[in-house]
Amino acid sequence: MKTNIGLWIDHRKAVIVLESSAGEEINVILSDADRQPGRIHGERSTASFEALKVQADDVTQRKFTASLHLYYEEVVACVRHAEGLLVFGPDEAKGQLVKELEQAMPKGFVVAVETAEKMTDRQIAAHVRDHFKEANPVITLQ
Repeated sequence: MKTNIGLWIDHRKAVIVLESSAGEEINVILSDADRQPGRIHGERSTASFEALKVQADDVTQRKFTASLHLYYEEVVACVRHAEGLLVFGPDEAKGQLVKELEQAMPKGFVVAVETAEKMTDRQIAAHVRDHFKEANPVITLQ
């Protein structure tokens, strides 16, 4: 049974469409990564010296990067069994995920990468169906 997977991803959400002879299944994975948490515990205060409560940029960036890594690991675990994989999305998250796939997947695994804007789950599923009906250019991981 051949399994093709289409994956729309950004830093906040991944929509995974699994296509097989058994049918189509849509899964959603949400990210816990928050680029700009702002104040400590998300609270704003009108007290003096509030500016001193803002976390340092490097600490915030490290937390963001660690959260993204866990998010990408969860996504890779869901697509590990795919025979064909389409990764698309609006920002740099798809490129970062492909780097994670290069480390996690066997050499020669084929991935197609496309840029796409924000889409609904139905639009994503339709895009995945159309992609796998046609022969499209792919990238072989090295």
